Amino acid sequence: MPFRDYFAVFTNRRIAAAMFIGFASGLPLALTGSTLQAVLSDAGLDVKTIGWFTLVGQPYTWKFLWSPLLDRFPIPPGRRRGWMMLMQLLLAAVIATMGGLNPAEHLMTYAVLALLVAFFSATQDIAIDAYRTELVHHEERGAAAAVGVFGYRMAMLTSGAGALILADTVFNWQQTYWLMAAIVALLAVFTFFSPEPQTDARPPKSLQEAVVEPWKEFFSRRGAWLLLALVIAYKLSDAFAGSLSTKFLLDMGYSKAIIGEANKVFGLIATIVGGFLGAAWMVRLGLYRSLLVFGVLQALTNAGHWFIAQAGAPDHTLLFAAIAFENLAGGMGTTAAVALLMSLCNPRFTATQYALLSALAAFGRVYVGPAAGYLVAQLGWADFFVFSVAAGVPGVLLVWAMRARIRELDVN
Repeated sequence: MPFRDYFAVFTNRRIAAAMFIGFASGLPLALTGSTLQAVLSDAGLDVKTIGWFTLVGQPYTWKFLWSPLLDRFPIPPGRRRGWMMLMQLLLAAVIATMGGLNPAEHLMTYAVLALLVAFFSATQDIAIDAYRTELVHHEERGAAAAVGVFGYRMAMLTSGAGALILADTVFNWQQTYWLMAAIVALLAVFTFFSPEPQTDARPPKSLQEAVVEPWKEFFSRRGAWLLLALVIAYKLSDAFAGSLSTKFLLDMGYSKAIIGEANKVFGLIATIVGGFLGAAWMVRLGLYRSLLVFGVLQALTNAGHWFIAQAGAPDHTLLFAAIAFENLAGGMGTTAAVALLMSLCNPRFTATQYALLSALAAFGRVYVGPAAGYLVAQLGWADFFVFSVAAGVPGVLLVWAMRARIRELDVN
């Protein structure tokens, strides 16, 4: 097969929709994170107050609690698109309102509005994940994952670095937030014209069914517990390697500027390229072989940090090579991992099952930090990164052990 044919999977309306909803998902995030902190700082608020504002992101962690509502109650013009449009219109209104307020004068109101942005954004994410899963064909899952990540990253740049630059050069914060609100409103228009998934699955008949049946159905499947273990373990190697990466590079003598350039710019590009390459190769390899090959690669490429630890002095060529290979393989692994989550969802309960599965998939990224600190203290940096490579072994072994089951998922 000519290599260009691998990329033909990207050339349809469903994949275009997956990219734009990825952008819609990522845009509000910085407005409750780094950009919000800049707004509060410019308003003269002290660091303790700004620290409390970091808690407004909690809805992203707990969104699975209300995900059954989205499975149970469809909203026109489509079961998922209706929820997406509603959240986007609410987000546009709240973001525009934030732009018209001075947080120093309306602190509590501003905090409530920021919390609402996170809540509406998290709810939008539930609908988006379900929509993408139901929209694409099984052979398009890798491509949908790749373009979704690309759209998400571009949106974070827009509302993160882009908003900071605009507020510092062209606009003030009020105008910048109004621009972000206008972009979200335009995304609602795009959502209205997006294709409706072709599925015969009926919504749950009651809220009780929407809460109980997703897990009753999932655990009735053969190998359900091993599949959950795979979801948790697959990205564990990356979670360990990335948990203290900035601290590691500072200890190795690299400057903050070089670390930022390597991780935030070069690493981002490598991750995006890896996502697209991974999606293209998934057309040929299928889900099982992609999970196996990309799982091995994302574990082995963490050894680049071991080489940095052994170098003894800053080596910029070595740093950029290590970051390139690690993020390239990590992007491939992320594409395969998202495709796995999509394949595990029953169309009747996509919102609930995907929300909880994605929370499990994020387990390592959220919780390995404390363990990583103790391991570094006991082992030293070099041996810690050997451990991070070894942490990828359980995930790869689970892929191999579940190969027959994963191949079944790939044809449904």
